[in-house]
Amino acid sequence: MASLAEKINDLVAPASSVVNDIVFVKVNDLGLNIPYGDRLPLVVVWLIFAAAFFTVSLRFINIRGFGHGIKLLFRSPPTSQKTKGEISNFQALTSALSGTVGLGNIASVPIAITIGGPGAMFWMMLAGLLGMSSKFAECALAVKYRKENPDGSVRGGPMYYIEDVFARRGLKPVGKGLAIFFAVMTMGASVSIFQVNQAHAQFASVTGHAIPLLFGAIMAIGVAIVILGGIKVIGRVTSVLVPVMGGLYLGAGLIIILANLPALPGAIALVFKSAFALDAAGGGLIGALIIGIQRATYSSEAGVGSAAIAHAAVRTDNPLTEGYVALLEPFIDTVIVCGVTALVIIITGAYEPFVGVEDFKGIVITSEAFASMFSWFPLLLLVSVILFAFSTLVTWSYYGAQAAAYLFGATRRVDVIFKLLLCLALSTGAAVQLSAIVDFIDAMLFGMCIPNIIALYMLLPELKRDVKTYEANL
Repeated sequence: MASLAEKINDLVAPASSVVNDIVFVKVNDLGLNIPYGDRLPLVVVWLIFAAAFFTVSLRFINIRGFGHGIKLLFRSPPTSQKTKGEISNFQALTSALSGTVGLGNIASVPIAITIGGPGAMFWMMLAGLLGMSSKFAECALAVKYRKENPDGSVRGGPMYYIEDVFARRGLKPVGKGLAIFFAVMTMGASVSIFQVNQAHAQFASVTGHAIPLLFGAIMAIGVAIVILGGIKVIGRVTSVLVPVMGGLYLGAGLIIILANLPALPGAIALVFKSAFALDAAGGGLIGALIIGIQRATYSSEAGVGSAAIAHAAVRTDNPLTEGYVALLEPFIDTVIVCGVTALVIIITGAYEPFVGVEDFKGIVITSEAFASMFSWFPLLLLVSVILFAFSTLVTWSYYGAQAAAYLFGATRRVDVIFKLLLCLALSTGAAVQLSAIVDFIDAMLFGMCIPNIIALYMLLPELKRDVKTYEANL
C-alpha cells in the first residue's frame, strides 16, 4: 500500500511534469544538435544572454562599480526621516546572500566538475561575473519601484516594476498578469524542502542518526522564530550568520588548499586547459562551458529576481546605491565560495572516482574532499551545511511572504498565516523525498526569470540614464 508521501508525490507528478516541460525545454528540442544540448534548458540561455547583454549595455558595471560597491557596503544608512527602508546595505547583502549561498555551492560545484571536467570551473566563474550586472539591474530597480506601507515599512520586488513598466506602455492587464505569475512562482519556490532534506541527509551520514521528523521540526521552529520578526530581525540574524558560516566553510577550504599548495599551480593549469581543450572531460569545450554556466546560474540566481526582494528593503536615499552593493553578491557566491569549493575538489581529486557515474550526490564528493585532510572535517562541513540550509530557508521564507503580500494584501494576518503554513510544510522536508515536488519547486524558481528579464529589458534605457546621472554626481 502506498504511503502518504507516495500518494502526494503521485498527485503532484502530472502537474510537475507539465510545468517542467515548459520551463525547462531543452535547446535540442528546437531541432538543434549540439553537445549536451539535450541537457541545456533554454531558460539557462535566457539568463546568461541577459547577463552578457546587461554587462555590455551598462558598460561593464560589474567591473567599474565593484570598488564603489565595497565602499557603500560599510556606509552608515542615511538618517533622514524622509529616507525609506528598514535595513542597512550590509544587512541587505547578507540577507540576499543567505538565499543563494547554500547547498548549491557545496553540491552543485562537484557535479559541474565531474560532468563537465575541471574546465567547468572557469565557465562557472565567468558566468558569475556576468551575473553581477543582472543583479545590479534588478536590485536597483526593485528599490526604485518599491512601495511604502502605512506603518512606514517597505515592500518591493520585481512584481512591482513588472506591473509598472507594462502599465506605462498601455499594457496594464499584461503587466498585472506577469507580476501575478512572478509572485505565484516566488511563493512556490519558497517551499525549500530540498534544503531541509539534504541537510538531514548530511547529518545522518556524519552522525549515523536518522531523525527526520525531529530534525525537520527543529529547523522549521528556528525558521519561524526568525521570520516572524520581519526583515529587520532577518537582517540582524543573517548579518551574523552569513559571515560565520562563510568563514567556517571558506576557512576549512583554504586550509586544504594551503596544505596542498604545491599542487595548486597544476590545478589552475588543468582548469584552463580543460576549459578550452577539445578532449576535456564532459564533452570538451562545449560540455565544460554548458555545465559550468548552468551550475553558476543555479547557484547565483542572477536574473531570477529573488535577491531583489531582499535588497528592496534597504534604507537608502538613492536606488542605485543598492545596485552597486548587490553586484557584489554573485562575486562572493560564485567566484569566491564556488571557486574555493572547486579548487578543493580538483586538488584532492575527490571527483575522479565519480566521472562516468550516472547517479551520485555532489555533497558526497565535497565531504570526501574535506575528509581527505582531516577525518573530522566532515563534521565542520555538517555545521556549514546546516547553517547554509537554515539561512536559505529564512531568506526564501521572506521572499514568499513578500509575494503573498503582493497577491493578498500587505497585512499582518496574511504575513503570519503564510509563514506558519510554510514552516509547517518545511517541517516535513527531512522525512519525505518527493521528487515531483522538488522538480516543481525548481521549475517555479526558474519560471520567475521569464517576466523579470522581460521587464529588465524594457527598463534598461531608464536604468542607463539613471546610472549616467548617478556617476556624474559622484
